[in-house]
Amino acid sequence: MEANDKIKVIKGIGEKTEKLFQKLGIETVQDLLEHYPRGYEEFDRPETIASMKEGITIAIEASLVSIPKIKKVRNLQITSAQVKDVTGIMTLNWFNMPFLQKTLHSGYHYIFRGKVIRKNGILVMEQPGIYQRENYYKLLLILQPIYPLTEGITNTLISKSIKQVLSELTFAKDYIPKHIAKEYGLLDRTKAISAVHFPKDRESMMKARQRLVFDEFFLYALALRKLKEKKVVLASEYIMKDSPECEGLIRTFPYPLTKAQLRVWEEIKKDLHSDYVMNRLIQGDVGCGKTILAILALLMAVKNGYQASFMVPTEVLAKQHYKSLTELLKEYGVSICFLVGSMTAKEKREAYEKIKTHEADIIVGTHALIQEKVEYDRLGLVITDEQHRFGVKQRETLMNKGGNPHVLVMSATPIPRTLAIILYGDLDISIVDELPARRLPIKNCVVDTNYRPSAYRFIDKQAAEGRQTYVICPMVEESEEVEAENVMEYTERLKEELDSKVTIEFLHGKMKPKDKNDVMERFANGEIKVLVSTTVVEVGVNVPNATVMMVENAERFGLAQLHQLRGRVGRGEHQSYCIFVCGSSSRDAWDRLNILNKSNDGFYIASEDLKLRGQGDIFGIRQSGDMDFKLGDIFTDASLLKAAAEAVRSLKDNEIDKMFATYPYLEEKILYKNTGTL
Repeated sequence: MEANDKIKVIKGIGEKTEKLFQKLGIETVQDLLEHYPRGYEEFDRPETIASMKEGITIAIEASLVSIPKIKKVRNLQITSAQVKDVTGIMTLNWFNMPFLQKTLHSGYHYIFRGKVIRKNGILVMEQPGIYQRENYYKLLLILQPIYPLTEGITNTLISKSIKQVLSELTFAKDYIPKHIAKEYGLLDRTKAISAVHFPKDRESMMKARQRLVFDEFFLYALALRKLKEKKVVLASEYIMKDSPECEGLIRTFPYPLTKAQLRVWEEIKKDLHSDYVMNRLIQGDVGCGKTILAILALLMAVKNGYQASFMVPTEVLAKQHYKSLTELLKEYGVSICFLVGSMTAKEKREAYEKIKTHEADIIVGTHALIQEKVEYDRLGLVITDEQHRFGVKQRETLMNKGGNPHVLVMSATPIPRTLAIILYGDLDISIVDELPARRLPIKNCVVDTNYRPSAYRFIDKQAAEGRQTYVICPMVEESEEVEAENVMEYTERLKEELDSKVTIEFLHGKMKPKDKNDVMERFANGEIKVLVSTTVVEVGVNVPNATVMMVENAERFGLAQLHQLRGRVGRGEHQSYCIFVCGSSSRDAWDRLNILNKSNDGFYIASEDLKLRGQGDIFGIRQSGDMDFKLGDIFTDASLLKAAAEAVRSLKDNEIDKMFATYPYLEEKILYKNTGTL
């Protein structure tokens, strides 16, 4: 078996299963091995019913009191059973598992393992696993991998397939030079891959993870080094002069620019005036006014006779920018064109023609802006919003269309400067570290699940006043593997809990792009009052009327991601609120979330989280959700990121040449896999 073989070579995977695996991005044996666990389950000895506590996952050894009963609630079939041990009796509930009525027998002993919740004032266990005693005790203290799944693919199937691959695959030799591996105490790569999937204990899992995270950062840093070697400081073909229209536009803004905005605007102008091509990153917290700086740069490019493009991650955001630019620049004789993937062939042809003939000055859109058919005329400036969603290669493609235009990229991810210099090694960095004084600070609270009824009343009240709410859940649908709120069930629950006049809709990443856009547009237009969503709204649209952000299972998200989500509210004139619902009783989880409670400053949150957690809770919480590292996290693994960058800097040119000669696949791996979706 070879790493590049299609996964059909694995026993038990046919054509149908192969297609399901492809939904997870798994096409080859190598892809399967790099489908790392998102966490591990550790089985403890059974406890007594009397020792049950709300909010924890626990096992009990008990006998069935009577045959399970089934009742229907909306579209759910709930199977309920009572069990007892010497200390008491409790109720167990299963959803859509009616077959248990025949497979569970009254009077028999089982081990049940699941999460304990409070329902109607009593403790119940929901969706517990069912084990025979001898089978359960075999699992004690073994770390069981839990994988990201899709419908039709079970955890058992992935686990079994990976075991087969590990026993049959011919592994390539380690590409990291021996002296680097020794200096940083790195585990052999083959051993690390095996141990990350099936660790014998927590220590071996951590060592395996350390090696694989180092690899990700090492290859990333190597990719940037290769890009920098290719890219000399380029002479600018688009030297620009000051534009009186820019100063005129600044005077029309309802509020003066902050000192930070003025400082960064001077840095941008200096680049545009110089003899060399600008490659600058504007980093700034949500709501700091980066977009205003982008608009000023676009106007300057146009008034110097050049075209400019503005590329953003989503169609809804592109449409919003298109509308606001059209409105803002209508007095300045600027022609603005819109280009996204969902447009009809005719609409695209018309857009291509406008761009080619320079009838369009500014082109706003998504990835459609870098398609082969788009021909620009004197493209002098390229701006990308949320830069890490596009990547170095995609940015290069757009640059090549314009004969080395100036490049300005924007990111709201609050990364400490030391890490930003490593991650954005090919860019100069400007930081907008000040929020406009007119912004009302968001009021935050961290609460447990008992607060929900009060939160629902508050959401009702906000809706009655004409305001809107986001509710974020970590899951799309209910899962046997994960104990967390899911969008589909939560939407139904809210329809029962909230006033019937309140319009409630759901949104998640599995929906068709057209449906997602439709929901987001209706929310932006105020037709939907409460939007229940996964984190797809993290980089969404500007909805000034949205005043409440409620995040369920907030402990499952990284703080940087929660801060990004919070940035969806607080954009209008009304007071905004963020409710973080913690589903864990862990003191560490509450301490982390209280960092958000104390501050709305993303850079402070990132640095405090780094101090608090260090190398702590590794799996299940990703701080930098947008950076496309499979295991690595730029906050939690900051020390490994620095070490990998240092290791790459220490390599001599002949060592790198030797690496590429020995492992010819490396160049493609680092340039496409590691920076293609930075």
